[in-house]
Amino acid sequence: MADSSKNKLNTRVKRIAGQVAGIERMLDEKRYCVDILNQISAVRSALDALGVELLTRHLENCVLGQGGDKQHDQAKPMSQQQLLGEVKTALSRFLK
Repeated sequence: MADSSKNKLNTRVKRIAGQVAGIERMLDEKRYCVDILNQISAVRSALDALGVELLTRHLENCVLGQGGDKQHDQAKPMSQQQLLGEVKTALSRFLK
């Protein structure tokens, strides 16, 4: 993964971590339940967006770009069928 891509993903993860820490503060401050639930919804949405971004990059680099220079070392020995099976498994977990 290119450094700029990694930095963007790390920025997203740090933002999500900040949102989760905010939920903890809200609980400590005994904030209104609906406000906390709204923050939880925002975290879920941010996690979903992160998952979609990672899945997209995996499809582009590892499945469709099989054999290319961007492909992750762990994906290199896998056939395209194996990679598609892995995507299917990951999707089924992600969509639960």
